[in-house]
Amino acid sequence: MQFSQIIGHQETKQLLLQSVQQNHVAHAQLFLGQEGSANLALALAYATYINCEAKQPHDSCGTCGSCVKMNKLVHPDFNFVMPVTTTKTVSKEALSQKFINEWRAFILASPYQGLNEWMQYIGAENKQGNISKEESRQLVKLVSLKAFEGDYKIVVIWLPELMHPVAANALLKLLEEPPAKTLFLLVSQSAEKLLATITSRTQIVQVRNYTEAEVVTYLQQTFNTDQNTANQIAQLAEGNLNAAAKLTSEISSDYFAFFLEWMRYCYSYKFGEVIEMSEKFQTLGRENQKNFLLYALNLFRKVMLYGVDASLISFLPPAELDFVQKFSKIITDANAGQLADELNQAHYHIERNANPKMVFVDSSIQMAGYMRGL
Repeated sequence: MQFSQIIGHQETKQLLLQSVQQNHVAHAQLFLGQEGSANLALALAYATYINCEAKQPHDSCGTCGSCVKMNKLVHPDFNFVMPVTTTKTVSKEALSQKFINEWRAFILASPYQGLNEWMQYIGAENKQGNISKEESRQLVKLVSLKAFEGDYKIVVIWLPELMHPVAANALLKLLEEPPAKTLFLLVSQSAEKLLATITSRTQIVQVRNYTEAEVVTYLQQTFNTDQNTANQIAQLAEGNLNAAAKLTSEISSDYFAFFLEWMRYCYSYKFGEVIEMSEKFQTLGRENQKNFLLYALNLFRKVMLYGVDASLISFLPPAELDFVQKFSKIITDANAGQLADELNQAHYHIERNANPKMVFVDSSIQMAGYMRGL
């Protein structure tokens, strides 16, 4: 993977590039970010740049022998350790190396996927994945070998927080006495679950969530999503590209248009029209109903933020910004919490298989009253 394939994160890319260019590459680095962030993608691009044979000022060349192998994840000096478990095809001694072909295909499809997707991909069923104590023995053997082709032997450990205590202590010893020309790139979502002694021996690379504008760009480039749908998915995904990718197949209607019409009817006490809308709400299907209510909550939060300080709203399409500006005028200290609670309650009941029409109508009546101060 190359830095150019990762949307945004220019500040982090520049720090990583400078560390190589100035020969200040730390032997152990912790790429810390939430699921769906660019932490694994950045670690992959960084590893590609480190062993690139014709480094460019802003990226790896992409065409040298090392880059070609790295882009296929088959470079002999590039190794992975990740959570695994026994499956129908690997019935005992579940080690990362036994799943390397599946891992390559999984990551090449998208480096933004999470643990749940990985477990499903290898057929783990309901089993929990972890990095076993047996894995630590393999890791020690692996790093004892010299690099075959590149300047460095690189080991990416994905989700090190899922290490067995024995494996974690073995890693700690390696970090305390690192083998020459060996780099450990830890890609974590929960640094607080790591041994504090491991964290203290790494250089931390904080990876922020994607912005809504970056999520929109990703959806348009990767899935050819139309602008309107991409905007709405971006608000639901909250910077998580894994969640955004899933939502592309779940959203089947224009949430904003539906929400706008709903709020107008509630504010005008047009309950005949609200009942008609409840029929449409029911046809959305439960996942779409939940996503719509989450979208409504997200947009409502922006209405409240706009009422406090308009500069707090960093990204909104023109139509939605216009709605937020107008709707913020009827939000008060008294009804803001009530309206948010009502949307949360509606989502709670839908999630627990309540009748969608009844939930929609009841919430509409309650919200109408709150908006009018009743």
